[in-house]
Amino acid sequence: MSKATILLVEDDENLSFVIQDNLRLEDYEVIHCATGTEGLEVFNENKVDLCLLDVMLPKMDGFSLGKEIRKENSDIPILYLTAKSMQEDKLEGFKSGGDDYITKPFSIEELIFRIEVFLKRKVTNPGNNQLFTLGSYSFNYAELCLKLDNEEKQLTQKEADILRYFCLHKSRVIKREEILKEVWGDDDYFLGRSLDVFISKLRKYLAGDTAIQIKNIHGVGFSFSDS
Repeated sequence: MSKATILLVEDDENLSFVIQDNLRLEDYEVIHCATGTEGLEVFNENKVDLCLLDVMLPKMDGFSLGKEIRKENSDIPILYLTAKSMQEDKLEGFKSGGDDYITKPFSIEELIFRIEVFLKRKVTNPGNNQLFTLGSYSFNYAELCLKLDNEEKQLTQKEADILRYFCLHKSRVIKREEILKEVWGDDDYFLGRSLDVFISKLRKYLAGDTAIQIKNIHGVGFSFSDS
């Protein structure tokens, strides 16, 4: 039985062959597409557990594909494969709903490690630290759901991971590297910049209760409070 099904959308024939071969050796099922439009069709017709998207794709680029996938599923991990290392491109990936990026050239070992990290986080066990009350909001981490009165907001896995970390560490200074290592497993500069994108989104989602604050602590990190 395969571990999980991965949608790989990559137009480089040689690279896609190498990725598929190695993922299958790790017992993953892989569905491969060479264009963005084909990738979207396959996503809509199949149950997949993670999307691995090249950014530079024919017919529909990876960021556009990621946005379309995110409209249909707020939970599924989306990882971008990109030859670009510009900060703006990486931030665009996170803004389009992506959870992580891997810059070419990369090692297959790194790719497999990152895939495993996200798939493990997708599997949430019932128990403590799943349900939170944040001021006027209720937050169900297992369901990736933030609720205010009768309005519900579906979070991405990454947004939920960050919010949960804040909930578990209220009213104390939280260092940036703490969050990065907990949520991404690393604390490099570009991930730090992408963290700011996610926190801006969370502030927007929580704007319905002015008592909830995510404060920047200059040069250190953040503090979170809801009273």
